[in-house]
Amino acid sequence: MSMYFDIDDETLWNPSNGAGRLFLRHVEIFESELKLTSGIGQGKHAGDPDTLDVDPSAYAEFVRGLVAWHCRTGHSVILALSEGFAATAVALARRAGIEVELPEPGSGSGSGQASGGSRRDIQVRGNPRTAPATVAAELDARAREMDHWMAR
Repeated sequence: MSMYFDIDDETLWNPSNGAGRLFLRHVEIFESELKLTSGIGQGKHAGDPDTLDVDPSAYAEFVRGLVAWHCRTGHSVILALSEGFAATAVALARRAGIEVELPEPGSGSGSGQASGGSRRDIQVRGNPRTAPATVAAELDARAREMDHWMAR
């Protein structure tokens, strides 16, 4: 069995049910964290939980917010936990024709604050995390890698 993430009649991604359910659970988590809706919802086949439509404008806002948040987080554990999901979300966005701007070198303070957010998660010890530009470059590379692994 598998799931379908579609825009109109185009399938963007056709993961196994396990991978699709895990992705959707992460979507729920990040919708809550970012206070943004993902635009992923019930598909054209009402009653079929394995067919999901992607609203391109809502998903674009969601992924752009996710990338901005991910690239500015100052917490190494949060960065590690979010990297795989963020890369998968970016790959899906690119398949949908959504441009996702990654922060330019030198942008962002690395303060751990997303726009409008507050600094709540402080890393207790360890080396300072990688610069936002490096995080963005790593996310871009990981998203390209994920695209190769994501069945259509």
